[in-house]
Amino acid sequence: MPATQLEFDASVLAQFACPACHGDLRMEDSRLICAACSRRYPIVDGIPALIVERAESAGDANQPA
Repeated sequence: MPATQLEFDASVLAQFACPACHGDLRMEDSRLICAACSRRYPIVDGIPALIVERAESAGDANQPA
């Protein structure tokens, strides 16, 4: 059985908020980015990891999640 890549369903994006500041999130590549505080949350196997400790800050843009 071939492995399948799960994708995040962007139609539910409006139901999510940044757990750090409650700002609106937008999808960019394989991350959700907060419009207010610029934290970047990874999407892993189609599931957003909305955990503040796993987020990248705006200054960490070149660091892996």
